[in-house]
Amino acid sequence: MVQIDAHQHFWNPARGDYGWMPKDNETLSRPYGPADLAPALSAHGIDYTVVVQAAPTVNESEYMLGLADATPHIAGVVGWVDFEKAEDAAALERLAGHPKFKGVRPMIQDIPDDDWMLRDDVQWGFAKVAELGLCFDALGFPRHLANFLTILTRYPEMRTVVDHCMKPDIAGKSDDHFRFWADGMTKIATQTSAYCKFSALVTEASPDWTVADLKPYADHIFEVFGPSRIMWGSDWPVVRLRCEYDRWRAAAEELTAGLSDTDRARVFGDTAVEFYGLDV
Repeated sequence: MVQIDAHQHFWNPARGDYGWMPKDNETLSRPYGPADLAPALSAHGIDYTVVVQAAPTVNESEYMLGLADATPHIAGVVGWVDFEKAEDAAALERLAGHPKFKGVRPMIQDIPDDDWMLRDDVQWGFAKVAELGLCFDALGFPRHLANFLTILTRYPEMRTVVDHCMKPDIAGKSDDHFRFWADGMTKIATQTSAYCKFSALVTEASPDWTVADLKPYADHIFEVFGPSRIMWGSDWPVVRLRCEYDRWRAAAEELTAGLSDTDRARVFGDTAVEFYGLDV
């Protein structure tokens, strides 16, 4: 089977547009390029990746497409345009002409206004993504679930994937939070056609996380979305805040051990190929 890492990043802090990145964080604040990831991909037999934006600039989209042109394992790019600038529709149309440009991801988790996505002036962006047949990566926290449900219902033709299981607070170990998150994810799964990325759970867990800590969250997304709408991603190098690539991959394999071979093939490759329309 083809194996896909459906969510990873490359960056160079010297470019200066990674405003979220702590400059004193030795793990994050350093360049990461294809040569840094290659050993992990080889070790796990991963054939292709989808590289996802980490800076809110059109230059970031161009940077990633340049890497994709030079890197055979990059099968898809999820970029960024400014939904607050209707004139960026032209940029989105231009980017969509690249065969490896697959979609966009507004950095909604970093926007102070939780209702940003409901603003009238950004609606063109969702509509244009749908019109162009691109994909939308939904990046947020559980508090954004209700608004995402509104947007996904408003634009049912927009192909959407929920990034990182919507980042539940696993470290907090709160039953109330789990129920709130689980209810919101169930509504997304049952009332929309959205997919879900099985990624980044470890970075929402405590530093001493175990597979048992992740299991209730993994079990819930597999129950409500099903393997045919779930794709695995490493979230490398962000995952390095909690563990190396190998340990998260091993945890993901343990958490999916009960699935059939066909369903595992979906999670670790086929779903991403189908959702993003990857040429592999």
